[in-house]
Amino acid sequence: MTYRRWFVFGAAFAVIGALVASFAIFYGSFSPRGFVEDRYSRTSRLDIGSQAKAYTSPKAPSVVSKEITDAWQPADQYVDASGVYLRYDDDAVVIKPNNTGSVILVEDASSAYHRYHAYVGSGWGWGRGTTVRGGGPGSGK
Repeated sequence: MTYRRWFVFGAAFAVIGALVASFAIFYGSFSPRGFVEDRYSRTSRLDIGSQAKAYTSPKAPSVVSKEITDAWQPADQYVDASGVYLRYDDDAVVIKPNNTGSVILVEDASSAYHRYHAYVGSGWGWGRGTTVRGGGPGSGK
């Protein structure tokens, strides 16, 4: 093959790669927030101010919670009669009963912690990942 053919082949490969990446970025769900946006019905009348966006599902909170946690493992999870509280590094997903289904609230983890502290209290660890202990030699000892 000549250099020109390699150049054409490489350019075509790059264009296809760019199209696949664009599609993945704009239509993929790369976070718990994106997962909820893609799968549940947006219901802005149930929003809590500008912080918590609301979505609804005809499924029970336990079923919705399983769908979400199967796709995105939370750093912390708390469940009681009032709902299911999922904390991720940057987001929180709160699933509450709503008539015959569920309302799913998505907001930043920090604002959700303050809003739902009465429910999750010390049930949610704080910090990134699944631990609240720092890293490094001798930390937390």
